[in-house]
Amino acid sequence: MRPLLTMAASDLRQRVRDRSVLIMGVLVPVALMFVMNLVFSGSDAPELGAVTVAAAVPAEDELAATLLATLEEIEDFEVTVEPVAADDVRPLAESGDAALGIVVPEGFGEAVTAGEPVTVELVEGDGAGLETDVLLLVVRGVTEQMTAGTVATHAGAAVGLPDEAVGEVGRQVAQAPPAVTTVEGTTATEQLDPAATTVAGQAGLFLLFTVGFGVLALVNEREQGTLARLRSMPIRPGLIVGAKALSSYVLGVASTLVLLTAGTLLFEVDFGSEPVVLVLVLSVVAAATSLMFVVARVARTAEQAGVAQAILAVVLGMAGGAFFPIAAGGLAATLLDLNPVSAFTRALGITAGGGGLADVAGPVGMMLAFAAVLALLSRLVPDRGVTS
Repeated sequence: MRPLLTMAASDLRQRVRDRSVLIMGVLVPVALMFVMNLVFSGSDAPELGAVTVAAAVPAEDELAATLLATLEEIEDFEVTVEPVAADDVRPLAESGDAALGIVVPEGFGEAVTAGEPVTVELVEGDGAGLETDVLLLVVRGVTEQMTAGTVATHAGAAVGLPDEAVGEVGRQVAQAPPAVTTVEGTTATEQLDPAATTVAGQAGLFLLFTVGFGVLALVNEREQGTLARLRSMPIRPGLIVGAKALSSYVLGVASTLVLLTAGTLLFEVDFGSEPVVLVLVLSVVAAATSLMFVVARVARTAEQAGVAQAILAVVLGMAGGAFFPIAAGGLAATLLDLNPVSAFTRALGITAGGGGLADVAGPVGMMLAFAAVLALLSRLVPDRGVTS
């Protein structure tokens, strides 16, 4: 064990001194995240601003007053209702001084109570935006609820209910809360928003480059003859490969944690339980390290190994959402699940939605199975560099 740790520590010191590890493992992906963060920030929807409503309503009409009070109770943005004369509503809206103009006719409350038709005039302001659309929806919703109360009152009277009961039915219907309510929640299970998907995908993409620095160093040492000299030393040959694997694994875990932390700060995303995220990182790094060992066995030269590493990193990273989220179904979804970067991204979506270790057992099992199969394959595949 001590020779293994000694060789791994020596290899780590060498990799840390290598500026390319720092550049490709941390600086480049963080820079890409920063640029993509600017892109996502520029595409955010604008915040709703304060608006003014010009309203002409009959005096002492309780239902009309209720309609205006509902507008002022909107919580998403500030609404100011200015009482004006009916003739001034349209000019104020057309000039843009009011986002919405409302004209409630005389006898509005009596007409609604009696079930008679009545028209409320709505005038959209010049340059009306999303705020005006929200106001229109609120006005229509309130008037429809008032109409429902009137319909219930007339229905009660038609079936012979006492006057007191008819009035109570009308009031209950008009004041009843909505049957269906919505609440703001977190991202759906197994899904990340585009920003969080980018962070996870970029971490997975550059993970393959980071672990490759240690593993693919075997190819360089093989070409330079260093590996043959190491194997001539009185140590087990497996310790040399083990030391490379351990140093690559440590580099991969460290760089992935740094990238997730940096991405979290830049994009203000939350991936959930930190211990569970750590388990995911350990699993995906194991899968990536095993894959690079297969590349080291198959490639004849360091140049071939570098090309294969870049192709695998880009393909698996893009499939995992490094540049844009990918949604698929059927056979395509099954193939994506075999990608450890995709499994890593999906698992982070589960933890971001509040999932625990048991909830990510599937993706973790997939990544560990991928690591085991590729590790076995790296032992079975002939070392082409030896025979070249």
